[in-house]
Amino acid sequence: MRDFHLPGRSPVFAQNGLCATSHPLAAKTAINILERGGNAMDAAIAGAVLLGLCEPQMTGIGGDCFVLFSPAGTDKIKAMNGSGKAPMGLSAQMMRNKGYSVIPTESVDAVTIPGAIDAFCQLSNDWGTLGLDAILAPAIKYAREGVPVAPKVAYDWSSAVHRLNDSATSKFSQAGKALQVGDIFVAPGQAEVLEKIALKGRDGFYRGNVAEDMVTSLQALGGAHTLEDFIEQKAFYTDPIAGHYKGMELVEHPPNGQGATAILLLNILAQFDIAALDPFGAQRAHIEAEATKLAYDARNRIVADPNNTTALEEMLSIDTAKRLASLIDLSKAMTTKPGLSEAPHKDTIYITVIDKDRMVVSLIYSIFDSFGSGIASNRYGVLFQNRGAGFNLTLGHANELHGGHRPMHTIIPAILRQDNRVVMPFGVMGGQYQSTGHSRIVSNMLDFSLSPQEAIDAPRCFSEAGTLKIERGYAPEVVQALADLGHSINQNVPAIGGSQAIFMHEKGVLEGASDPRKDGCAIGY
Repeated sequence: MRDFHLPGRSPVFAQNGLCATSHPLAAKTAINILERGGNAMDAAIAGAVLLGLCEPQMTGIGGDCFVLFSPAGTDKIKAMNGSGKAPMGLSAQMMRNKGYSVIPTESVDAVTIPGAIDAFCQLSNDWGTLGLDAILAPAIKYAREGVPVAPKVAYDWSSAVHRLNDSATSKFSQAGKALQVGDIFVAPGQAEVLEKIALKGRDGFYRGNVAEDMVTSLQALGGAHTLEDFIEQKAFYTDPIAGHYKGMELVEHPPNGQGATAILLLNILAQFDIAALDPFGAQRAHIEAEATKLAYDARNRIVADPNNTTALEEMLSIDTAKRLASLIDLSKAMTTKPGLSEAPHKDTIYITVIDKDRMVVSLIYSIFDSFGSGIASNRYGVLFQNRGAGFNLTLGHANELHGGHRPMHTIIPAILRQDNRVVMPFGVMGGQYQSTGHSRIVSNMLDFSLSPQEAIDAPRCFSEAGTLKIERGYAPEVVQALADLGHSINQNVPAIGGSQAIFMHEKGVLEGASDPRKDGCAIGY
């Protein structure tokens, strides 16, 4: 139990249903949907779409999603891949011919076809109970009437408003200046789009006026995107992947997401006696940092479009983890630095909902960089993701840019299962950090017996591109010890990621946890 003399956040307990996400209005909306008779899928989609208005720098209808869910009455877990493809008319060779070695994050060539809307429409039709018109109604209302800007959103807005192109500037700023805390953000164009989706389903987005607006806006900037690319975009169901750590099963979304990286990380950590270490000491942080370098290097070589990921079994193998763990020197940091293959970023939302019948939804939804590509469609203001920057331009690489392929994704939902019983949907926002974040939360809980809220609150560090980023929650002597081990330290960084979780106790009580690094909360009823 936390010390009530000190600042902190108590977990939220409920019986009938619970939502945890990064903005209170979205959490409240999800609970309202449950109270109206909707199920967890209805509530998660309603809250997620609204988050595109509450946190427009993080996500929106121009983005992608991945979903893990467990239907009511079962502990089986299903997966939905809502990621978009590169336009058919674009290739790595075209980019190399232009003189590029990486895909520019703010170029039209980084814009992949939005995949989330098709996924939401399929999930609503197949698993929801209320219908799109009911679950999109709250977002339509807020798009027209406006959402007050929250503190963390304002902070992010101010650091990224310069990335907006002319059309986006007119819709996501005040004459080029970032909205401030308490300012009202309205998006009437997006309200129109959502109304068309509510009426026509996916055809309201991927065909007709909205699709024409998106295609003509992208083509005007030199994009290879066509109406056919939008019509052909389809989300699809797939099978989750899983690994085990100290009696718990970590269930992740398969490639093209990076969930396998989290499993590999835990497999590497399992080769050390992590539980014997100080949870917030230098040795644990050092092992995690070195394991991160190795696991992410494997990710960069293996994870790609589902049809191109050929070494997944090797990546998930315990033998692979043992070989990598043997490369870790407990007395010093690696001098070689396996790198991250695409642009660092941190902009994602996560929402999890459990309803009274114990349907479980773990949903992550993103436009990649802050404000995505910075490009918005001219008429409706659909802000496009730049997820194509997740491809590389290396000839013959599994993740090489090809038209009609999906790039490697950093966004990953997760679910923990114990003895074949679903016990905790959770997610960690923060771009590259997400795989490390998943492994850290699981380790916090299983190695150090922290509650979900304590596991989320705990300080974080992350080895990224040769630098060990360390939150100020670490003691100065720990930071110095890590520097003495040879890590290049940077504490002048934003808070690392953000997390949400719902733990299902055997007696049926739900326990919600929400990261204080975000504006959000857990709400139950």
